[in-house]
Amino acid sequence: MVGDLSHVCNRGIAKGKIFLCDDYYLRFVEGLYRFNNLSGAIRVSDGHNIFTDLPAQEKLVDIFKWSLLPNHYHLFLYEQVDGGITEFVKRVGNGFTKYFNIRNERSGYLFQNAAKIVSVTTDKHFLYLPFYIDLNPVELFEPRWEETGVKNVKKVMDFLISYRWSSYADYAGRRNFPWIINKGLFYRLFDTNEVRYQQEIVEWLKNYPVLSNLPC
Repeated sequence: MVGDLSHVCNRGIAKGKIFLCDDYYLRFVEGLYRFNNLSGAIRVSDGHNIFTDLPAQEKLVDIFKWSLLPNHYHLFLYEQVDGGITEFVKRVGNGFTKYFNIRNERSGYLFQNAAKIVSVTTDKHFLYLPFYIDLNPVELFEPRWEETGVKNVKKVMDFLISYRWSSYADYAGRRNFPWIINKGLFYRLFDTNEVRYQQEIVEWLKNYPVLSNLPC
């Protein structure tokens, strides 16, 4: 229903890589914009400048957070039309699978299962999910950090700001892919702002809790 919040994630078959180089990441990010349109996919790519003169959308969802790692992705979505989250996630998955298969001369499934779409219904999930998705790429910089905590918070935050395949840089004030996300709605819904959110995520990282009931 309109206003529903969901955490979406999926990973490659047998945890295999789905993003083989920057081209794959860019194609997925393009899909986050191109498929988010009620009447169908928007044609925005000429193969070179995929984010030039973007046409307006009639959104299925608002994207609050996204992060891509070599073998999986996470999305935090706000539904704008009934059934919008399910339709959007299906389009994104099918579109990227088609691209991957054509490029690699293969056929069949790319992801190990249908994407997990988990409704955000508890206060714990609502409050911590944005941090969880923003911090997901930390495992590339400091493996096993979720078990041991981080050694140097500043270095981790510097890494996150420089990591291109996530919404975090845009929330930290560095223009990356700002047209993908709705920061204004996120800040209003979570009663925060850019400065306060950065303080909150640093504090959360320093006191990292063990989370349960998060799907991937």
